[in-house]
Amino acid sequence: MANTPVADNPAPAEPAQTPEVQVDPLVALGESIAARGKGAILSQAVRNGELTIETGLGSLLETVAFLKADSSCRFAMLIDVTAVDWPGREKRFDLVYHFLSMYTNRRIRLKVQVGEEEMVPSVTSIHPGANWFEREVFDMFGLVFSGHPDMRRILTDYGFRGHPLRKDFPLTGYNEVRYDEVQKRVVYEPVRLTAEWREFDFLSPWEGGAFALPGDEKAGDAKAGLPGSPNINR
Repeated sequence: MANTPVADNPAPAEPAQTPEVQVDPLVALGESIAARGKGAILSQAVRNGELTIETGLGSLLETVAFLKADSSCRFAMLIDVTAVDWPGREKRFDLVYHFLSMYTNRRIRLKVQVGEEEMVPSVTSIHPGANWFEREVFDMFGLVFSGHPDMRRILTDYGFRGHPLRKDFPLTGYNEVRYDEVQKRVVYEPVRLTAEWREFDFLSPWEGGAFALPGDEKAGDAKAGLPGSPNINR
């Protein structure tokens, strides 16, 4: 067998290249917003493919304006404003804003904790479309927005007491609200069951009830000219 010559100084092997770590764009965006937020961003996280940031009540307007005007954000469309009630917490409500950027095709959620007696600065000066959203939050949760141009209820009637989406709002009441066609106005009256009472036998709907139903006589094969079969459950 012929001897294979061996080089005196073999070339060193090239070091293995470390694959680049792919950074989630939403994670990078959240970190960038937090870094440039000048302390206004209390937290940021990506869950279920959605970016959520949290700010304080005193920094709300500044943060909303930043998200709309900053070149890397451009969240110029307000999609929704809502709230979540946490009765056992000191700051009872989470006020939640959802924004969309038509330029980057990204969405962001902004949360701020609000106490029951605190007033929230209205963002209508930045997003005029927040007008009705804030009225709905006021009506359903009782949060009051300072600087709002028309802070009135929007879903319930005049004189309605309470806020239906608070978790301590009673599920049953003494009055119901309906529109009276005769009086041509909304009226309050004692709650009554308007539907008929019906008897239920709690049988499987796949097996049928122990009584004849309208249409049983048509159960036969009409094409074959067969008579309708009797209900075996009777």
